[in-house]
This record gives sequence, structure tokens and C-alpha cells, in this order.
Amino acid sequence: MSQRLRVRIIPGVLRAEWTKLRTVTGPAWLLAATVALTVAIGVAADAATRCPAGPTCPVDTAKLTLTGVQFGQAVVAILAVLMFGGEYGTGMIRVTLAATPRRWAVLAAKAAVLGVPVLTAGAIAVFGSMLAGRRILPGHGFTTARGYLALSLISGPAGRAAFGSVLYLALIALLSLGVAAVLRDSAAAIGVVLGLLYLFPIITVFVGNPTWQHRLERYTPTNAGLAIQATTGLRDLPISPWVGLGVLAIWSAVTLLAGAACLRLRDA
Repeated sequence: MSQRLRVRIIPGVLRAEWTKLRTVTGPAWLLAATVALTVAIGVAADAATRCPAGPTCPVDTAKLTLTGVQFGQAVVAILAVLMFGGEYGTGMIRVTLAATPRRWAVLAAKAAVLGVPVLTAGAIAVFGSMLAGRRILPGHGFTTARGYLALSLISGPAGRAAFGSVLYLALIALLSLGVAAVLRDSAAAIGVVLGLLYLFPIITVFVGNPTWQHRLERYTPTNAGLAIQATTGLRDLPISPWVGLGVLAIWSAVTLLAGAACLRLRDA
């Protein structure tokens, strides 16, 4: 296939995937649920945490107010899985792959079309969470006068935590899309992804060997990726914030490459 024809194919596939996404109601509701859940959990965490007037409380205020990201990621994962697994469930994937023989282009288009709304929803969710934290936490004793970090969205460690959390949600979406392409079954893919996101961190707590526990904390997707939210005690982290997000990016890239290989080697 000529390079010119490939260039023509990609915009067409992007338009087709965007049409699929915006003409069904499910993705819009899931994106709205991501925002609502992320902000609501963050507000609840802020409201439940107080620091008495006397002692200094060991609380990372940025990480506290971004607690909802750990719950919103589940909705993002489900959205990503359904974007691919749903087509296998209905049999529509046969039509999609017949119309686009270059199967890698289908996966690339789905990833691109999924990434934009997830980034948008993630930005809204993080902005809402940080805004709520700025209003709630000072009244609970977490003031800059007492040495706590100002929750800035654009600069400093808090800005890095906010920006990184948006990227984190997008990477979780891409990881989940890759898993769905490999497994081709929505229920199985959701189970695997939620296991990666929530079961692995629990397993690391019960690992008796300190060396292996440290390694698991560094290289499991959620533990590594969520390091981007830390703004205090950075020297005590198993992995630095940006390196941790890089580990999650590698997980996402590997699952997408595996998904592309499975799409190419298997029948629809």
C-alpha cells in the first residue's frame, strides 16, 4: 500500500471512530461519571480530614484532594474496554476490520479518539478537585501559614500533581484499551484491568520480602503512576513522580503493542 493511500486511510478511520463514540450515549455518561466521582471523592476526603491547631499533621494536601482519581480511573477503564470489547460483543468488529484492512490503524484511531475526551474529562475532574481543596482545606487547618502547600494548578509540586493526574487517567485509558484488544471480551478485560489497578497494590502490602515489595511498588502500574501526585516526602517514595508516570506509560505502550499484534494475527 502506498504512503499516500495510508495517509488517506488514517483520517477516514479517525472520523469513523469519532462518529461511533459521539453517536452513542454510553461514553458521554461514563465521562460525566468520571468527573462526578473524582470530584465527589476528593471533596469527601477533604471534608473528612482536619488538622488540630497544635500539632503539624503529616498530610500531603495535593494527594489528599486528588484522592478521587483512584476511583475515577475505574470508570475510565470501563469506558476504554467497552470501546473495543463492545464491538466484539455485537459483532460490529467484523465490519470495522473489513472496512479497514490495516488493523493497526483501527487500534491507533481508537486510542486517539479515546484519549481526547478522557484528557478533557480528566482536566475538568482534576480542576474541580483542586478548586474544592483550595476552598475546604484551609478551613480545616491546612494553611500556608502552617507550612502546607498552596494548591496551585499551574506551578510548583501541586501543579505537577494536577497535570500528572490528568495524564495518569489518559494512560489508564490506553492501557485498558490494549487489554481489551488482547482479550476481546469486555467482562474478562474489565476484570483484568481492575485487578491491575486495585488488586496488585493490595498484594504488595502482603509481600514478606522487603526487596520484592520495593520492586512491586516501583513497577506496578497504579503504585508507580500515582507517585506523580506526591508533593511531600519524595525521598521516601519507591519511585520518583515522573519516572513512576513513565513506568505506567510503558505498561500502556506494551498493552497497545500486544493488542495490535493480536489484531493482526487473529481472525475477527
